[in-house]
Amino acid sequence: MKNLFFASLILFAFSSIAEAQQLKSPEGKFVMEFSLQNDGTPTYNLKYKNKEVVKTSKLGLELKDDKKSLLNDFTVVDTKTSTFDETWKPVWGEVDHIRNHYNELAVTLNQKGTDRQIIIRFRLFEDGLGFRYEFPAQKNLTYFVIKEERSQFAMTGDHTAFWIPGDYDTQEYDYTKSKLSEIRGLSQKAYTANVSQKSFSPTGVQTSLMLKTADGIYINLHEAALINYSCMHLNLDDKNLVFESWLTPDAKGDKGYMQAPSHSPWRTIMVSDDAREILASKMTYNLNDPSKIENTSWIKPVKYVGVWWEMITGKSSWSYTNDFPTVQLGVSDFSKAKPSGTHGANNANVKKYIDFAAANGFDAVLVEGWNEGWEDWFGHSKDYVFDFLTPYPDFDVKGLHEYAKSKGVKIIMHHETSGSVRNYERHMDAAYKFMNDNGYDAVKSGYVGDILPRGENHYSQWIVNHYQYAIEKAADYKIMVNAHEAVRPTGIARTYPNLIGNEAARGTEYQAFGGSKPNHVTVLPFTRLIGGPMDYTPGIFEMDISKMNPDNKSHVNSTICNQLALYVTMYSPLQMAADTPENYNRFPDAFQFIKDVAVDWSESKYIEAEPGDFITVARKAKGTNNWFVGNVNGETSRTSNIDFSFLEKGKKYTATIYADAKDAHYKTNPQAYTIKKIAVTNKSKLSQFSAPGGGYAISIIETK
Repeated sequence: MKNLFFASLILFAFSSIAEAQQLKSPEGKFVMEFSLQNDGTPTYNLKYKNKEVVKTSKLGLELKDDKKSLLNDFTVVDTKTSTFDETWKPVWGEVDHIRNHYNELAVTLNQKGTDRQIIIRFRLFEDGLGFRYEFPAQKNLTYFVIKEERSQFAMTGDHTAFWIPGDYDTQEYDYTKSKLSEIRGLSQKAYTANVSQKSFSPTGVQTSLMLKTADGIYINLHEAALINYSCMHLNLDDKNLVFESWLTPDAKGDKGYMQAPSHSPWRTIMVSDDAREILASKMTYNLNDPSKIENTSWIKPVKYVGVWWEMITGKSSWSYTNDFPTVQLGVSDFSKAKPSGTHGANNANVKKYIDFAAANGFDAVLVEGWNEGWEDWFGHSKDYVFDFLTPYPDFDVKGLHEYAKSKGVKIIMHHETSGSVRNYERHMDAAYKFMNDNGYDAVKSGYVGDILPRGENHYSQWIVNHYQYAIEKAADYKIMVNAHEAVRPTGIARTYPNLIGNEAARGTEYQAFGGSKPNHVTVLPFTRLIGGPMDYTPGIFEMDISKMNPDNKSHVNSTICNQLALYVTMYSPLQMAADTPENYNRFPDAFQFIKDVAVDWSESKYIEAEPGDFITVARKAKGTNNWFVGNVNGETSRTSNIDFSFLEKGKKYTATIYADAKDAHYKTNPQAYTIKKIAVTNKSKLSQFSAPGGGYAISIIETK
């Protein structure tokens, strides 16, 4: 039910619009106050349960080549207040319905000397605050260029932060836990090598930023609905402990080309004294528009395997031949080239994965390296790098499609752009039509390396618009998108639910590139996943990568049970069983959980949570009465205590518990696990050991 009504007299009490304006959340947990300083600078502050969580912070935008920026000399000329309450149903998700309930204050400001107007709109939920800048149609503010957005978030103390360094091109970093005052000294160490990266400040960090105060308040800073604007980072004034927005520049150094009427994305501040509520919040989605895709019946969650991990580990290759030092599409004749013998995307190997998917109930098979151009695809600033249409000689597009179809399996397309977005847009319609013609309904796209046009950044306005264009164009062809190396999501999947996955963080592949911290997966749900699901590619069973490739000495810093739990704790409607069939066949009893676990949910219960330490989640599979539980643990062993009160009263269930053995350890004994079955009801309780870098997974099936 949707209710929209004005409630100025109920929500607000003020005698003059020149005075501070106060906004309360629907149940009164939050109070936000807006005011103008003596020089006409807009400010706000935020309280949670009568505690200040954001001190008085300035708002505004600095403009390029303009005599007067949108920073001060404002007067309040109008205020509008309202409340909104609706419940909407996502196409896929952690829950089958979401309540969107907030109180709103829209403050219209007029600037002295320019007669320009802006609106600052605040929405206050029971889980936090969102605000944005709006630029109405007007004669004195039409086209303008943003030099910098000056939104501040003034912290109340030297909080603990879980952060990655600010970067215009990548989020693929391990998280650092430190005090705010320690970020500067740790920044250089936190900034590890990547194929495309560009830092901007020793105190710059990326959103979603997770914070914890000394008195146990959790604060999350992020943005929502990033459309036609550049991605926001945060730069810390570490003397005054004030974060300020820092937008990603384009090749010219400009941070946004704007045309009124328009608006910025929402800046979001989630707050709770319970970490579980941060994980459960749907505020980011609620600040996005409803779905613009009317018929969503073709959008379906996917569990898949793929010709991928064997290439990530170096066991096989994307390229077809070693004969060609360079490739020119349409000129290089691969029919005359000698195969290298390591090409992964060959007919026999792909059929093996199709057979494995069919035998084990998976929906699809991802195949990377199927198309011409991989011999010199990276590091050459190459524009015409792929055509997304022409297969290598050992990849039979039609034959493999028919084979997969006969087995009830689909193949997932792979479009690596090598950062050449102009080339991708040049070929996009033909590539998507090719997918329609050959039975592909989902694509994994990639943007590895520096962006072309040269000088652009992965997160600048123009490139953000490209990612959005790709999603919307894919919707025209009824194609689902899983974008890697793109900008981190900000809830846009509500508006375009065909965006079923993103990478935009340090994923499982880094376990084959030297390894990630064992507690990495206890941080990601508090940071990267706040904006939308991640294609994390879990499910690795062989932790010693040298057994896949003797030249690769990497180690996967996780136990097998930790890998199983990720299917529950790392929510995504797109879940990969990332290891090879051979490794799964070695552990068929543990693999059973991956076969059984759902990818779409009607209910989710966050049972335990502490960023960097542990997360325990229970989810109910949509359309069933079955539940699945996942627990991931950080570097210190612990006992997890949960009860099963989320189960339906009066029902009996069989729980299959996949748990770390007592001597399990992510480094020294990662494949040690136990499996047991017990009868449970909603009155049952469980104390379960979790090893360092470990965890447990439980399937709970109703007893008929």
